[in-house]
Amino acid sequence: MRVVGNIFGSSLGKKYLMAVSGCVLFLFVVAHLLGNLQVFLGPEAINRYGSFLQSNIELLWPARIVLLLMLGLHVWSAIKVSLENKAARPITYAEHQPVGSSYASRTMLMSGTIIFVFVIYHLLHYTVMVRAVNLTGRDFAAKPEFYDALGRHDIFKMMVVGFNNGWVSGFYILGIALLCLHLSHGVSSMFQSLGWKNKAYGPFLDRSARGVACLIFIGYTSIPVAILLGYGREASK
Repeated sequence: MRVVGNIFGSSLGKKYLMAVSGCVLFLFVVAHLLGNLQVFLGPEAINRYGSFLQSNIELLWPARIVLLLMLGLHVWSAIKVSLENKAARPITYAEHQPVGSSYASRTMLMSGTIIFVFVIYHLLHYTVMVRAVNLTGRDFAAKPEFYDALGRHDIFKMMVVGFNNGWVSGFYILGIALLCLHLSHGVSSMFQSLGWKNKAYGPFLDRSARGVACLIFIGYTSIPVAILLGYGREASK
């Protein structure tokens, strides 16, 4: 119990929590991207992938619970660390001139808050499938419209119909841009919080974090951009 109290009660412990939870969430972002990119392999691949996830409840729900726990810990620890940093420097400067810090590092809390809102919307849109938020007037859970010939949920058609709406795709791209801005600093900061970063290879980690964030941005946004340009349009009818 003392160890748990020290982790949650100390500034260093909160930074460890933020780093570990951030690492788990980062791995999910990469895994989720690899799954989503199967849309470019056609309806059979992405629908089979979706059916596998939905039919393995014993794996799906524990994974969801762990991810929600990690997200909660990440948000909580980030807010607590930010408040503690502000409390340690109560005097505000008339003219703030940040030195040696990037825009991403100075806006971590803001981008993280917006990303949290984006994640909520994305879950309501494609996971819970709330009709009111998809802006298409169509029910993504409806049978047989959004089910394929094998009786599987037609993930391919749902994605094509969903991203054919310019407002939805625009908000998605904005959300991914903020996520990648967050990751461009967060991935490198994670190594620092865990004590795995030093002056020798610190610059390499910083560049790698920005490079990975750019690749993730390209990967995720390639889906709505391709659909807006006409990919899979015949499936939306």
